[in-house]
Amino acid sequence: MPSPYRLAGARAITADLIAIVIFATIGLLAHGKDIGVSGYSRDVLTIGGSWLVVARSTGLYRSPTLRRYLTTWIVGVTAGVAVRAIVLGRAINGKELSFLIVALISTLIFTSVVRSVVDVATSRRDRKST
Repeated sequence: MPSPYRLAGARAITADLIAIVIFATIGLLAHGKDIGVSGYSRDVLTIGGSWLVVARSTGLYRSPTLRRYLTTWIVGVTAGVAVRAIVLGRAINGKELSFLIVALISTLIFTSVVRSVVDVATSRRDRKST
């Protein structure tokens, strides 16, 4: 059975960043924003960067656990949304709170799904090579 919480190292980093890019892409398209350097810089660098900083401090990629994954998710995404609001010069208000809720729900779903897909794909590949 796939487990998004046991994925470690480069595979986990790659899966998480792909999930955050998916989140940002859907958001940019849904709001008619630029799919390019400025759009991705605004969304992926702030949220993805915060995610990676928190993941490093929790040890998520070195020794993954459900607790470390959930801590990285809630603290990393919340920090990323706050940094994004500051970079964009936005007040932390109801609109930003709405964005935070959407970001938390979406990134939890996307990181879980992408991590599960990577886990299944690498497990199958590893079984074939033995």
